[in-house]
Amino acid sequence: MLFNSLQFLIFLPAVIIIYFSIPYKWRWLLLLIASYYFYMCWKVEYIILIIISTLIDFYAGIQMGKIKEKHKRRKYLYVSLLTNLGLLFGFKYFNFFSENVQQVFDYFNIFYNVPLFNVLLPVGISFYTFQTLSYTIDIYNGKAEPQTNLGIFALYVSFFPQLVAGPIERSQRLLPQFFQKFDFDYDRVKSGLLLMLWGFFKKLVIADSIARFVDTVYNNPEASDGITTLLATYFFGFQIYCDFSGYSDIAIGAALIMGYKLMENFRRPYFSQSIGEFWKRWHISLSTWFRDYFYIQLGGNRVVKWRWYYNLIVVFLVSGLWHGANWTFLIWGGLHGFYLVFSLMTLKVRNTFTSFIGLDRIPALNRLISIFITFNLVMFAWIFFRSNSLSDALIIISNIAQTKISFSLFNQAMLSFGRLDFLISIAAILLMEVIHIVQENKPNIRLRLSNKPVLLRWGIYTFLVMTIILFGKFGKQAFIYFQF
Repeated sequence: MLFNSLQFLIFLPAVIIIYFSIPYKWRWLLLLIASYYFYMCWKVEYIILIIISTLIDFYAGIQMGKIKEKHKRRKYLYVSLLTNLGLLFGFKYFNFFSENVQQVFDYFNIFYNVPLFNVLLPVGISFYTFQTLSYTIDIYNGKAEPQTNLGIFALYVSFFPQLVAGPIERSQRLLPQFFQKFDFDYDRVKSGLLLMLWGFFKKLVIADSIARFVDTVYNNPEASDGITTLLATYFFGFQIYCDFSGYSDIAIGAALIMGYKLMENFRRPYFSQSIGEFWKRWHISLSTWFRDYFYIQLGGNRVVKWRWYYNLIVVFLVSGLWHGANWTFLIWGGLHGFYLVFSLMTLKVRNTFTSFIGLDRIPALNRLISIFITFNLVMFAWIFFRSNSLSDALIIISNIAQTKISFSLFNQAMLSFGRLDFLISIAAILLMEVIHIVQENKPNIRLRLSNKPVLLRWGIYTFLVMTIILFGKFGKQAFIYFQF
C-alpha cells in the first residue's frame, strides 16, 4: 500500500477514527492488525518473514534478559544475527554474490552451477531487519530490557507508518510509547497533518514530476547530450531527497496524529558544509544506526589514524551495500567514505588556505562556498547511485564531461523535459528551498505558523493543497527507498 494511493487515504483515516474510538488497552492490537494488513497489501506471503524475525528476536531477547553474564548471552545474539542477516542475505544479496563468484570461477575455468534465487525482494526488509537487530544488540549490551509482551514487540517491528522505509527506530525510544495513553489532541493532529501535507508536496509535486525526465535520461544514457544529462543528475538529487524525505514526513506525521513520536530523518542535508555534516542531516536514522552498531564496534576514532580512516571506509562501503546488491551502490558508498577521509586528511591545509586568502574573515561567503562544493560532491556520487550499471555511470560521467553550456542547449534540454513541467518543478524546488532557508534559522516553522493570523495560515494550507491537486503526479509512483 503506497502512501500516495487512494487506498492509503481511506486506510489511514479509518485506522485513526477506530484508534481514538476504542479503549486504550486494545489500541496496540488495532495497530498490529492494521500494520500486518498494510504490509500484506504488497505480497501476503512475505508477512511470514516479519513474523519469523519477530518471534526469533522476541525469544532471543527474553533469554538474554535471564542471563547476567554478557558472554553467556552471546549465543542468543548470534541466533538473532544469523536469522535476520540470513534472511537479508538470501533475499537481497545471494544473487549478487553468486553472479560475481560465477564470473571469477569462469575466469579460472572452474565449474560453478548454483541456481539463482529468483524471488521478488520483500519491501522494507532492510529497514525492519535493522530495527529489530538494534533491539537484540541493545539487550546484549545491557542498554535495554527485554520486552515481555509479544504483541507489543510485534507492533514495534511492524508499526505501519515507518515499516517499509523508516525512520529506523530504537526500542528504547519507540517501545515505551506503545504503553502510553494518547487522547485526541487538536494541535498535535494538526501538526501531524501539516507534516504529511508537506511530505505529499515534496513527493507528488517535485519528486514524481521530475522522475519521468530523470528516468528517460538514466535508462538510456547514450541518447542524451551533456547538458540534458547534467540537468537530469541535478534533478535526481532533488528527486531522491523529496521522495525519501517526503516519505519520512508522511510517516512521522501519520504516527504523530495518533500520539507517537518518530525520530527526525532529514535535516535539510543540501545545506551541509561538509560531507561529515551531510551524513548528520541525511537519513539520520540509518547513519546513526551504523555509527552505534558498526562504526563504534570497529573502534570508531579511538584508534590510530590509519585504522580510523579504514573504519570510515568500511562503514561507508557496507552502507552502500545496504542500499542495494550492485557495484554502483558500493562505489557510491566508497565515494562518500573517500570524501570524508580526504576531508579529514586535508583539514589543516584547507584551514590554512582559507585563512591565507582571507575567507575566514567573510564567514557567509566561506559557508556558501563550502555548501556549493559539498552539494556538487554529493551530486556526483548520486550518478552511481541512480545508474542501472557501472557502464551506464561511466557513460553519464563522460556525457557530463563534454557538456557545453549554452542557452540554446539548455532550452533544448528544457523542451525535452516539457516547458510547463520544467517551470513548475523549478518553482516548486525554489519554494521548498526558501522554506528550508527559513527553517535553518527558525527550525519549528509549524509552531510559528500556528501563531499567525487565521487567514494567512489557511491561505497557506489551501495553497499547498491546491498545488498538490493541480500539479501533483498521481500515477502511484513507488517511493525510491522501497526497493531497499
